Amino acid sequence: MKGKAVLPLICLVAFFAMSAGALLGPVLPFMVEPLNTSREAVGLILGMYTFSTALSMILVSFITDKVGRKSILVPCLLINGMAGVACYFSTDMNTLLALRFIQGIGIAGMLPIAMTMIGELYAGLERVNAMGKMSMTTGIGAVSAPLIGGFLATYGWNVPFLFYGLSIPLAIIVLFALPETNPPENRNKGGKSVITALASFRVLYTIMLSFAIFFLLYTMVIYVPFILKDNFGFTAAEAGLALGLEGMAMATIASRARSFSARYGKAKLLMAGFAITGIALGGLILADSLWQVLGLIFIFGAGFGMVQPQLNTLATQVAPPGMMGGIVSVFNIMKYAGQTAAPLILAVVLLYNGMQMVFATSCAFAFFVALSAYIFKRTYDDLDR
Repeated sequence: MKGKAVLPLICLVAFFAMSAGALLGPVLPFMVEPLNTSREAVGLILGMYTFSTALSMILVSFITDKVGRKSILVPCLLINGMAGVACYFSTDMNTLLALRFIQGIGIAGMLPIAMTMIGELYAGLERVNAMGKMSMTTGIGAVSAPLIGGFLATYGWNVPFLFYGLSIPLAIIVLFALPETNPPENRNKGGKSVITALASFRVLYTIMLSFAIFFLLYTMVIYVPFILKDNFGFTAAEAGLALGLEGMAMATIASRARSFSARYGKAKLLMAGFAITGIALGGLILADSLWQVLGLIFIFGAGFGMVQPQLNTLATQVAPPGMMGGIVSVFNIMKYAGQTAAPLILAVVLLYNGMQMVFATSCAFAFFVALSAYIFKRTYDDLDR
């Protein structure tokens, strides 16, 4: 039974899961000096938590369909909040990375459970609509989280970490206010393996698309602030405001997810979305004015907003019966794997080839994925009927 507060609470969980990275994006250039690190290494502050999250989600993928959803979600919210606050007291890079690793364990159960609960509470275009609202929330978060992070950083580079403490009271509210969508009689106790489900091409392809879109997102989150700081003298707060344009565009497009899906189908939206992100990333190579950079950030957000609600919905639709939680967890593992791979791979590209090649690499990847979506456009035909 769905109460009026259920979907907003689920969306709020997704917001806190997303903010683990978006909150700190504009602050990264200003962490280099106090942590005595380099601009190539500072991206690991995001990469470490995404690596931990992806690793921890492997465990979540095997147990999530065998236990109650809230028995995973509530402890994860508490871990995220406590470890995040502890990061505030870090004075060196190694301690901070260790705490971010712990925080990633908490993040691991938040977004997969939120998506799975939507999948279990809604069906058909209503599910697309609910996923669109969740994506709209994370889009609004992509606007507000960098702003919050940049604003808090004016009081100190480590002050943004205190924001994560808000997930502690949220855990208490979730415990009493959200329904349990996986009651004992529905739990997969027979040991059905998530690995067997990956033999399905469209399951495997869906989770690979998840990796791709978040690899591209983190190209923007990590490296655009350096352009804004180096070329236009932006502060952390101003860089956060600029990155917020991406979230604004994402939220606007995601709010229309249901109507877009009904009119064009998921495959066309995936093709268009990845192509648009590629155009935006490629445009950053040639952009020589602030307005051009800001416009390209907005365009990227529009492409991301086309892709994300459709992918979230597909992750719940392609899952075999009784395995939705496990497949959604694997889907999110690849999401965080993409976020982890971006700073690792692109740091090497930056070190040896410069910033323009960073955006050229991600641009080429985006168009490659768009081409694959065209080639495999019939993969999801039956799901649009």
